[in-house]
Amino acid sequence: MQILEKTDWSPLSNCCNFAAAMNDKNSKNNVHLFEGWAFGKTNYILFAVGVSALLVGYALMASGTVNSFQSLTLAPIFLFLGYVVIIPLALVYREKAPQDDS
Repeated sequence: MQILEKTDWSPLSNCCNFAAAMNDKNSKNNVHLFEGWAFGKTNYILFAVGVSALLVGYALMASGTVNSFQSLTLAPIFLFLGYVVIIPLALVYREKAPQDDS
């Protein structure tokens, strides 16, 4: 009488065994958190410029009088650029991957 091993009686044993499946994935894929990070130095610089534009916009709005050019025109321009242009650009910008021409 032959004793069957676990792999003999269950053809789905590798895909249904979570620990074994995770072990296989971890051994093949050695990407660490910051190696696969989507944001680079340029993204952080753009984000800092966007936040700076927001701070300048709010400072201009708070320091001007109610009906001044500074509060009604200049501050909203800075806020628009920060919220609608610079920060979204920082989130979607990706540097081009170097191409090998071999």
